[in-house]
Amino acid sequence: MFRSVCEARAGLDVTDRALTVLDALLTFYPEDELSSEKPLVVFPSNAQLSLRARGMAAATLRRHLAVLVEAGLISRKDSPNGKRYARRGREGGIDEAYGFSLAPLLARAGEIETMAARITADRQMLRAMKERLTICRRDIAKLLAAAVEEGIPGDWERVSSMFQTILQRIPRAATIENLTPILEEFEAIRGDIVNLLELHEKMQMASTSESQIERHIQNSHTESASESEPGLETGQGAKAAGQADRDQQPGTKPHNDRLKAQTKGGEGSRFDARPRAGELKSLPLATVLQACPDIADYGPAGRIGTWRDLMTAAIVVRSMLAVSPSAYEVAANVMGPETAATVMACILQRGGCINSAGGYLRDLTRRAERGEFALGPMLMALLRANSPGSVVASRSASGKRLEGLLGEPG
Repeated sequence: MFRSVCEARAGLDVTDRALTVLDALLTFYPEDELSSEKPLVVFPSNAQLSLRARGMAAATLRRHLAVLVEAGLISRKDSPNGKRYARRGREGGIDEAYGFSLAPLLARAGEIETMAARITADRQMLRAMKERLTICRRDIAKLLAAAVEEGIPGDWERVSSMFQTILQRIPRAATIENLTPILEEFEAIRGDIVNLLELHEKMQMASTSESQIERHIQNSHTESASESEPGLETGQGAKAAGQADRDQQPGTKPHNDRLKAQTKGGEGSRFDARPRAGELKSLPLATVLQACPDIADYGPAGRIGTWRDLMTAAIVVRSMLAVSPSAYEVAANVMGPETAATVMACILQRGGCINSAGGYLRDLTRRAERGEFALGPMLMALLRANSPGSVVASRSASGKRLEGLLGEPG
């Protein structure tokens, strides 16, 4: 519970020092978990509370306690004389206690967990967006440099000026809202440059093919003339054959082969900066929700309308399925936050078929690192499983293949 409060700190408008005081108050609660069946009032003295709050001064304690009360995380239960104490019954149990009540914290547990999940999902999405922005910037710079260096026709000065103008709009305090349009513009510029370079390459290849066809026709005419005049075989025919042999000598490559070599490696490999495929691409959100309808119950207000809602629900499900935060964070870094959230939805949908959700997620993460994991077959299998009357047919036609895709990690 305290971890969720820390995650949702910004939304609750509390400071680090206030959280330190809250943590100290929770240490005076005798049980491991907050429960309405047990007394929720703690009554430490100022000296005890200061000691467990890392030696915080009394005046500072009072200020941060007021912040916690204002944030709605605790409430005061004052005694007639203003002191904190408990009155015990004959059996030793607490009949009445005066101090700080943790009941507001327990009452807002669901709200705080949802808020924490949303903030965590936003942080992961923002990190992924910054990475995509950095890669896109690097790609555009490389593509522009390659185009200018190779003398490819185009208004590269205008494109470069547009690129620099967008760069200056990147704010220091980046958020999802202000980075999204900038990333879209960068990706549009990168796509336009790649299209121009590919068009130029296709034109070069077409020109080369025409030259080869023309030379082939000329060689065919020469061979026809040689066949019709056998007496000239040692003269013009031999000269043409010698020329053809020189064209096919190991030391000399045809023009088309040289062009292929230039476009495959070295300085000519200008398309290395195309959009990368290292990060798994998610399918449409509607497809994910159709394949995994159970995840909707864990979204904000019991519904999922955006990818951010799906990632928020995935974090709630992660906690429910006892998947460690580190395992999910590694999966989000390797697969991308949208794909990791989709995988969590698939794990939830399969329910009892998976014994260890955390181990299964780690195995899929390792497969993704090796490039052996594809999200599409997993969702398609769930779609077939969810469609009416398709379960038997799906098992008989491709049961073994689906078990290999969706079975427990071995």
